Amino acid sequence: MNASERAIGLNFTTKIATVVNLFKTEFPDVKADLKPWLNDPDTLDLVDPDSIDIGFHFPGWSPRYQSRSILVQIRFYHDILEDSYRLIGVDTIGFNHQGQAWRFSTVDQWKCEGKYQPYPDVSEKLKRFSQNVFEIFNLNKK
Repeated sequence: MNASERAIGLNFTTKIATVVNLFKTEFPDVKADLKPWLNDPDTLDLVDPDSIDIGFHFPGWSPRYQSRSILVQIRFYHDILEDSYRLIGVDTIGFNHQGQAWRFSTVDQWKCEGKYQPYPDVSEKLKRFSQNVFEIFNLNKK
């Protein structure tokens, strides 16, 4: 779900802003996009309603990052009985002119996979960023 739509209440809004600032600390050239998804019915059917999705765009294609844009999806499990959210993972996906170039996921092995690999230092930055996201959302709060 678009981060702009999840920014309800001071708690989540502050955490989203912190995530954006952390990403910009690792990748200073990016511009944040809090609405990476269109609000048409076809797109909304594909979007995870329990995630916070933020797009980041470089000024151009970067050989170091092997992408032009990066989508960060912070995934949660919504416990309906307790009305709480628990962070279950962070997926970071790099896109180039051909589509998805690589994926970094904390759900499995915490490494980049895909046809086009970013430089190793970029993978380390993604790992550090993801660890910080876990620290930000470490409580079962709404």
